[in-house]
Amino acid sequence: MLTFFYSIWAYRGFIFSSIRNEFVARFARSKLGGLWMVINPLAQVGIYAIILSNVLAAKLPGIDNPYAYALYLTAGITAWSLFTEIIGRCLTLFIDNGNLMKKIRFPRITMPVIVAGSCLLNYTLLLAAVLVVFALLGHVPGPEVLWLIPLTMVNASLALGAGLILGTFNVFVRDVGQITPIILQALFWFTPIVYPIEIVPDTLQGILAYNPMLPIVSAYHNVLVYGTPPPIQSIVITMGVAVTLLLLSLFMFRRAAPEMVDAL
Repeated sequence: MLTFFYSIWAYRGFIFSSIRNEFVARFARSKLGGLWMVINPLAQVGIYAIILSNVLAAKLPGIDNPYAYALYLTAGITAWSLFTEIIGRCLTLFIDNGNLMKKIRFPRITMPVIVAGSCLLNYTLLLAAVLVVFALLGHVPGPEVLWLIPLTMVNASLALGAGLILGTFNVFVRDVGQITPIILQALFWFTPIVYPIEIVPDTLQGILAYNPMLPIVSAYHNVLVYGTPPPIQSIVITMGVAVTLLLLSLFMFRRAAPEMVDAL
């Protein structure tokens, strides 16, 4: 395990330059550049808000704002976007970089670190835009917004652990890459992002409690929408799950790394 951290530190320059180069190359020929990272999720929010706001706005007590549902929806999608982007990038990470892994000797662990760093950069820009949009809509989050720092780390760790496990399996069993988007789509609708948890029957709420993204999305709602601190106990449990997945993924990655090149 210490070898992983040493490799990351020793190649920190390579990691930071890769993140910067990827960001620049991604929008090199785009007129709007990095704005597309903000436009896409906000467009998704707009679509859902137009369709569902009149139905679900009344189900959101405690928010004194005519755009209550849009605020609720934006907070949930902000959390979800980081989670799914990291998993989606990790899913095909080793397959997409198979030729690089065969030709160049470098610590393979730097690859998921670069992905996580790139996704966090995108997320930071999105979050800044979200806070500006909230202010324009007359809703300025209070000091509780500082909770987003640990929440982001828990969210990213959970996604990176799950994504690295799925990405490792996908090298050897390509069906993993086909079924994961389906699972993520189902998980999206089993997470209270476009609807409040209160409208779910009590019998189903017990099932939703096993969703690891439920505490994270609910915490984003508490911080960004309701202006209250997140429930510490649920976040600590989710953090434990995230750390467990991260350690398991590193163990699997270390064991599978020698065979990956042959499989690719």
